[in-house]
Parts: sequence; structure tokens; C-alpha cells
Amino acid sequence: MSEQQQEPQMFIVGPGEGEPNSGRADQDEDGPRSLTDMVEQPAKVMRIGSMIRQLLEEVKAAPLDEASRARLREIHTSSIKELEDGLAPELVEELERLSLPFASEVPSESELRIAQAQLVGWLEGLFHGIQTTLFAQQMAARAQLEQMRRALPAGLIPSGQKDEEHSSNGPYL
Repeated sequence: MSEQQQEPQMFIVGPGEGEPNSGRADQDEDGPRSLTDMVEQPAKVMRIGSMIRQLLEEVKAAPLDEASRARLREIHTSSIKELEDGLAPELVEELERLSLPFASEVPSESELRIAQAQLVGWLEGLFHGIQTTLFAQQMAARAQLEQMRRALPAGLIPSGQKDEEHSSNGPYL
């Protein structure tokens, strides 16, 4: 019974405090760790994501010959390997489960479109999850700050919230 009362937990992660959560409070996202902790090289992941999105637009825009399809297959495979370098093992496993190898050395345009769209969709989901996690952390930090403000003794006003007449920088013109 006491475990049920303690189940809801909130973790606030600041810069340099990326230790995995001990509980399973955010299990619905991607496991016991915060999603922001699972992207070890965010700039690299963002660059690769932008490149893959542009490739998908190019694949949609023009017909591809056999050589360009083979090259795009290589780029797709190497992009996934590069992404894996920037992700935690939990996300690498998920990406490997979702990105199946091509059936042939030279995939069709449709196969390439589907593979690229799937990868772009996965990355967008990852980015949205990170944004949601960061927003939740920011809201939790604001709530914590507001609690700290309410706990201050009466009469203490934090700097920056003084009456304007007492904090005037000079005479009015």
C-alpha cells in the first residue's frame, strides 16, 4: 500500500545531472531513463535528421536510376549507423528493430521512399519526445521555484520584483 502512495514521482534534471532515474516513472516514453539522457550527441542526431529529411524530398522530386538508388541505399545504411553512434543503447535497439535491411542491392524507388519516410518519422517522434521532456522539466522547475517563493517569510521580496517607485534608475523626464 505504501508503494502505491509513492508511485507518482517527478525528476528534475539540470545540466550535468543526467543520471538515470531509479524508478520506472517515465516507462511510457522509452524506458527508465529520461529521453533527453538517451540522445548522447544531440547535434549529430539533428544534422543527420535534417539530411535524411532532405534526401526524402529529393527522392520524391525526381525519378532515380539504378546507380542513384544503390547510392541512396548506401547513404541510408550509413546514416543509421551514424545515428546509432549518437544514441543510447535503448534507442539503438529500437532503431534496429524498426529499420529493416533492403531486400536487394538496388532497392526500388518505393522501397527507398518508405525506408526514408520511416526514418524521418522516427526521428521526428524522437525530437517531439525530447521537446516534451524538456517542457515538462521546465514546468516542474517553475513549480518548484514558485513553491520556494511562497515559502519565503512575509516581507521578503526577491530582487527584480520590487515596487517600481523604489527601484527607479533615475528621474522621470
